[in-house]
Amino acid sequence: METLDSLWLGFSVALRPDVLWYAFLGCLVGTLVGMLPGIGPLAGISILLPLTFGLDATKAIVMLAGIYYGSQYGGSTTSILLRIPGEASSVMTCIDGNAMARKGRAGAALCIAAVGSFIAGTFGVVLLTLVAPPLADFALGFGPPEYTALLVLGLIFLAYMSTSSLVRTLLMAALGLLLGTIGIDVMTGHFRYSFDIAELGDGIGIVPVAVGLFGLGEILATPSRQVTTEVIRPRLRELWPSREEWRQSAWPIARGSALGFVVGIIPGSAHIISSFMSYALEKRVSKTPEEFGRGAVAGVAGPESANNAASTASFVPMLALGIPTGPVTAVLIAALLIHGVPPGPTLVNDHPNVFWGFVASMYVGNLMLLALNLPLVGVFVNLLRIPYAYLYPLIIMFCVIGVYEVNNSIVDVWIMLIMGVAGYGLKKFRFDPAPLVLGLVIAPMFEMSLRQSLIMSDGAWMIFLERPISLALLALSAGLLAWSGIARLMRRKDWRAKLAEAGTISEL
Repeated sequence: METLDSLWLGFSVALRPDVLWYAFLGCLVGTLVGMLPGIGPLAGISILLPLTFGLDATKAIVMLAGIYYGSQYGGSTTSILLRIPGEASSVMTCIDGNAMARKGRAGAALCIAAVGSFIAGTFGVVLLTLVAPPLADFALGFGPPEYTALLVLGLIFLAYMSTSSLVRTLLMAALGLLLGTIGIDVMTGHFRYSFDIAELGDGIGIVPVAVGLFGLGEILATPSRQVTTEVIRPRLRELWPSREEWRQSAWPIARGSALGFVVGIIPGSAHIISSFMSYALEKRVSKTPEEFGRGAVAGVAGPESANNAASTASFVPMLALGIPTGPVTAVLIAALLIHGVPPGPTLVNDHPNVFWGFVASMYVGNLMLLALNLPLVGVFVNLLRIPYAYLYPLIIMFCVIGVYEVNNSIVDVWIMLIMGVAGYGLKKFRFDPAPLVLGLVIAPMFEMSLRQSLIMSDGAWMIFLERPISLALLALSAGLLAWSGIARLMRRKDWRAKLAEAGTISEL
């Protein structure tokens, strides 16, 4: 009953006209961001983050979160109609979604993707409602040592789940932690690494770094081009799938929803991983696996459901523990902090309007996205015809204006430009810039909990091993590092064996 009463409080906040407007705006922008190739949810949220500074915390987080889970819906449109994934998690939808479109079933593919996303998103929000508050209550028993160990585990788990090498990912995270030490020391009041620049007293802002790395850096790394692929335009009357297509998509939607939520709680690019896992699962359990790649309905329903459930599940650790599960949730945590609302175990009790208003808005947002992604497909498709030569200069202009608006500081603009060039260089050398932002966001929390832990123990590092929870978390971190090292040695051993075998064959 307590949960229902709290949810009722959330709906009283989420259904206010002003909050509804920002939820709709976030869903609309998220759909557009998901559709446009090269502009992912991270870039969209980073660019629009400065626009939320005049809002209260509830409206800001509702709009930014709408962009995130809205992009999971929108990415399926270009995947099905153009065979171009608008968002990374929609890669698997390209295969069978576009094949269905070539068979004249584009409308049915879009409808199944939208309905599957709606069901999975709603399922994820229901579980979020049930799981997050008890998890937050459990985490209230955490002290500084436990919180330090949890942050270490979060960073290592993100590095372990990253698509790039563990060493490169940890190097980027360490660089982010280093940048997070710039500014006034909260315990001594001394300036650190500020180079006598007064604007750096509060540290390097999340906004210019995120906008530079993921907004400007993405634009610099993506060649300007005009999409010339033929766009298949479905008619409204063709949107409804047949009874057989509904039957074939029912279980994939159910399996994708469950799989996506479980994977989504794990730190990392869960919405991407879950779509690949769902596609592999559906192909394995299918009685006709040969149909996959030729227009299998399950190949659309499963991955689309999985990535939406995963994107919703990623909010569980963010809201309950204050731990980002990826770069998008890291930026959302930064947004809450900017608005004076610290995420974590105390959020439910200290700011119930923000927490439950956000949860309730996701129920409403999923309905909005279902309405947006079916009737307005024809309108959205026309945006795919905008030449990139016109689109990107506008985005750069918004980046500069948005970053300057935050503090009216030209230093922030320079930081954004430097980070944009750095983001371009990192992509060219195949470094993932996302862990850098994660490190920057986590740095103040990590430093504070670490120093509090050492103060509690008079400088003795054994405090992390004497407390059972922190010991277990650090042991798990060490296990992940060891497992990654063993896997790398095994791959190197297999590689040498293949080289030796090739050399033997060539001698023969």
